[in-house]
Amino acid sequence: MATKPEDAGRASTALNEEELQDLVASSDTGARDPAGTAGLVIAGIALLWSLFQLYIASPLPYTLSSLTGLPMVLNDAQSRAIHLSFGLFLAFMAFPALSSSPRDRIPLLDWVLAIVAACCALYIFVFYRALAGRPGLPITQDLIVAGIGMVLLLEATRRALGPPLAIVAMVFLAYVFFGSSSYVPDIIRWGGASFSRAMDQMWLSPNGVFGVALGVSSAFVFLFVLFGSMLDRAGAGNFFIKLAFALLGHLRGGPAKAAVLSSMMTGLISGSSIANVVTTGTFTIPLMKRVGFTPEKAGSVEVASSVNGQIMPPVMGAAAFLMVEYVGISYLEVIKHAFLPAVVSYIALLYLVHLEAVKNDMPVLPKRVTHPALVSLMRSGIVIASIVILVGVLYFAINFVKAALPNVSGTVLVAALLLAYLALIWYAAKAPDLEMDDPNAPVVELPVASEVIKTGLHYLLPLFVLVWTLMVERKSPGLSAFYAVLLLIVIILTQKPLKALFRGLQSDEQRAAIGEGITDLRVGLILGARNMIGIACATAAAGIIVGTVTLTGIGQVMAEFVEFLSGGNIFLILVFTALISLVLGMGLPTTANYIVVSSLMAPVIVELGAANGVLIPLIAAHMFVFYFGIMADVTPPVGLASFAAAAVSGGDPMKTGFTAFFYSLRTVLLPFIFVFNTDLLLIDVGWAGAVLITFKAIIAMLIFAAATQGFFMARNRIWETVSLLLVTFMLLRPGFFLDLVQPPYVETAPAQIFEAVKEEPENANIRLSIRGPNFDNPDQIDERTMAFNLGATADTGEARFEEATGLVARVEDGKVILEEPFDMNSLAGKTLSSLDFYADTPVEVTAVQVSNEGRLPREVFYIPAIILLGLVMFSQRRRGGTLGGNPHAGKPQSAQA
Repeated sequence: MATKPEDAGRASTALNEEELQDLVASSDTGARDPAGTAGLVIAGIALLWSLFQLYIASPLPYTLSSLTGLPMVLNDAQSRAIHLSFGLFLAFMAFPALSSSPRDRIPLLDWVLAIVAACCALYIFVFYRALAGRPGLPITQDLIVAGIGMVLLLEATRRALGPPLAIVAMVFLAYVFFGSSSYVPDIIRWGGASFSRAMDQMWLSPNGVFGVALGVSSAFVFLFVLFGSMLDRAGAGNFFIKLAFALLGHLRGGPAKAAVLSSMMTGLISGSSIANVVTTGTFTIPLMKRVGFTPEKAGSVEVASSVNGQIMPPVMGAAAFLMVEYVGISYLEVIKHAFLPAVVSYIALLYLVHLEAVKNDMPVLPKRVTHPALVSLMRSGIVIASIVILVGVLYFAINFVKAALPNVSGTVLVAALLLAYLALIWYAAKAPDLEMDDPNAPVVELPVASEVIKTGLHYLLPLFVLVWTLMVERKSPGLSAFYAVLLLIVIILTQKPLKALFRGLQSDEQRAAIGEGITDLRVGLILGARNMIGIACATAAAGIIVGTVTLTGIGQVMAEFVEFLSGGNIFLILVFTALISLVLGMGLPTTANYIVVSSLMAPVIVELGAANGVLIPLIAAHMFVFYFGIMADVTPPVGLASFAAAAVSGGDPMKTGFTAFFYSLRTVLLPFIFVFNTDLLLIDVGWAGAVLITFKAIIAMLIFAAATQGFFMARNRIWETVSLLLVTFMLLRPGFFLDLVQPPYVETAPAQIFEAVKEEPENANIRLSIRGPNFDNPDQIDERTMAFNLGATADTGEARFEEATGLVARVEDGKVILEEPFDMNSLAGKTLSSLDFYADTPVEVTAVQVSNEGRLPREVFYIPAIILLGLVMFSQRRRGGTLGGNPHAGKPQSAQA
């Protein structure tokens, strides 16, 4: 199979179109597409899955329940069971067991496995009331079904996603059963679990396979995957690629810039970096090679931009919805925190490929319509201003209708939406439909932006509905996606017939267009479901890891292990966490990747940060492990996206992977920055602050790109590269340098702790140095430095202290004595669990540090950053460099000649 890294590693030539489609199919939708009854069964079950998911996401079950009096609304346990039964059945039907297994037919064994696996999942649906009545007390029948279901889930996962996730899940299962073995290192040894206890945790309760991850897959992810699949089937994918080339293709390194932009737009709706690479890369990579990019660099640009699509809201490879559940904040908050790093990263990548093109003096593709630079700039400004004005007008118009016609506003707005759709289809019918150009053609003719936009404006309506219902109406992600998919269904069914009507085509051609619309809808629904097979299996299998963490407490062991390796240094803690996230993420799809690394490593960052005096917000920790988890798609030896790009470009997969990692250094840098500088995540930042932070972050990342590329206005000298890196750090993390000059905290007398806590402003931070006897060895005295956010003010310092820290303290003889935390699962309880609160020597607070309110503003270090940047610019300007980039600047005269 083309998806296997070892096969890709041996390939040195580009795959043809059929092989590339097989690459995507075998990784996303399943390599089997049999004819006859088997093919109809796969298509029919996939279609039924999509219809089922639309049903449970719609208001229809509630309407039917009120009309009929029957229980038509499914609870979480029921919907998750049905969701997984569809996924398991299709996994065995659509994915062959081995590369040598038949693809044009389905063996009898696979039929049996598919049916049995589906029945094991449906067992939860059928007997969920009985299971709820005997929690923790499974009967023999339950255990048999659970055991068979677990084995078949692992096999389905192996087929749909390859061995990595199945192997990881089996390792965790082995730890559940054999954790007490003498072969297990002492640091992670635990008591072990019986088969009954393990199956109850993993299959029969909502704490394992049928847990939060599968619930998110069923409630949210499916609809967004279906939305992306149907939007692509409607023609939006080709529209995005054409638009990107029309806007950027004529610039220096234009195909690479178009690859970045088109991959970003595809990433908005895609949950697969591999599919993103192949979909956009088949067109962009050959064109990048034509203008001078080597096969490895062309593939690397596509990999870097496609993988970054996974960090781009609103989908983020389904991680956005999982973060809602794991972090406990709203979906809108997740989008707000994720937006700026993703946008900054893409802007930096655009600049990086520009520098690559300038540095190598690459040619440009001819532009069909040319205007003077000033005219083009004015036209762009007018377009951007018009879009901003239109958005504002729409916002106030919709709110006016809702206020003026509260009883019928919904009907009026739907009618207005359909009228807008008809107008845009009429406008699109005036231009010929878009067709994908051949990137290998002797002459490449770039499309004209105005002509491309004309053909696809109606594709923006479902995106508008999705964003409006999510961001403004504050509907749930599932309901928002349902409304967007509903509009997409209308568009797919009607766009071709309406175009045929507006173009005045014959009646037989109009009937053919109606048939094409029905076919497109059917295929879109089927492909959407088949794209979900791997995600359903991944979220279910990842539930095994989550269940193991809950059952065994391995997460706390991981925290102790990382702290032991790092010696409590917060930077080393992050480095080791990043490395572990990379290893855990190898070969895993984005969704499973995030579940695994966040379950194990996100709490580690928060706990160890607070235990060592640094407060790290939970969302920052989750974003950190998510970024490094998806970097596993890039990094050799298992970077699947890099192998896919090499298969398209014909380049060396390992070189492509290493080059892509180098291009992705900004994605490596950003998590380390936003953990310490949460302004980048727009945490507690107003609108004015957000604008300033955005501008500063963009400038900093552009400078970072210039430093890593060794080229700014001219080729960098070593001191200039070092200076640019220092400028980047000063702009993104000015507080680091201020801490060296003025400490962030000042000490106060421990006995005055309650007075100090009461006087601190809202959301101030406090650090406590705590010492006490070790629980296992009372003669050993342990010390901790913990940080806490004091939150809102309170009437007394004691009340505020207890609320913020979860600790009860009393002052005796000038000492602050701590009692055992009342919640041992709290941050303080976990951190101080090794101390003995009942020994003769008390646990006490030996030092109290409060925020240093008299410090200079950290922005003062922007001044030396600007001066240093000016020195670099002056130095390169003297050598003939310009901001546009002069590839010959800084070269000897002979080299320029």
